[in-house]
Amino acid sequence: MDTQLKDKTALVTGSTAGIGFAIALSLAKEGAHVIVNGRTKSRVEEAISHIKKEVPSASLSGVEADFSKQAEVSSIVSKFPNVDILVNNVGIFEPKDFTDIPDDDWIRFFEVNVLSGVRLSRAYLPSMLKKNWGRILFISSESGIQIPNEMIHYGVTKSAQISLSRGLAELTKGTNVTVNSVLPGPTRSEGVEGFLEDLAKQQNTSTDTIEKEFFKNARPTSLLQRFATVEEVANMVTYLSSPLSSATNGAAIRVDGGVVKSAF
Repeated sequence: MDTQLKDKTALVTGSTAGIGFAIALSLAKEGAHVIVNGRTKSRVEEAISHIKKEVPSASLSGVEADFSKQAEVSSIVSKFPNVDILVNNVGIFEPKDFTDIPDDDWIRFFEVNVLSGVRLSRAYLPSMLKKNWGRILFISSESGIQIPNEMIHYGVTKSAQISLSRGLAELTKGTNVTVNSVLPGPTRSEGVEGFLEDLAKQQNTSTDTIEKEFFKNARPTSLLQRFATVEEVANMVTYLSSPLSSATNGAAIRVDGGVVKSAF
């Protein structure tokens, strides 16, 4: 299938590891020019090197930024004023009891998880509308629908992303610009892989056993009954980034393995 992404420029925030890296790699494979982003120059350069190994012909740029700082977000726009595809993937999470979450944590989570996407969308949406083509995607989470009691502040920011995405989509009416959110469920990122390995060692068992127990006890509603791969999430994002997805706008697309027990 030709995704028609050649010569499109895509900015993927938080793309040095995990889902973000998989998205950057997938878009690069499809011929898009990908702007890789991370918090440090060394992480960005390492990610670019890994993509180049898999896709020698990849067209790549890199930019480091701390998304808790507005000035660094603005610097991205200054360096890359023309973007066709914006993937708001950067995000932070941290399990913490609700009563132990101070205001500073709430503010930090909103700065990174929500306002980063607000600021970049505000910068890039007008030019997308002007040229009558563009894609804005928010990598939210099924936690935005089913708020996890162990990290309520994270869930609230993911709900906010879904609302933001739908609101921005309303501004694209009658154009070839779309705004959607993608809601991954439990996904086997590097962090999850390390967690599973550590737990398996502690319990003297295999990661497969730990995974099965997790879905039996913690996520029993999952229809997939395993962690999704980062590539499975990236496949959906790549499609939604493509001109092929022109009729999908204002949607919250779940890649959650059926964890959310709802038809809508």
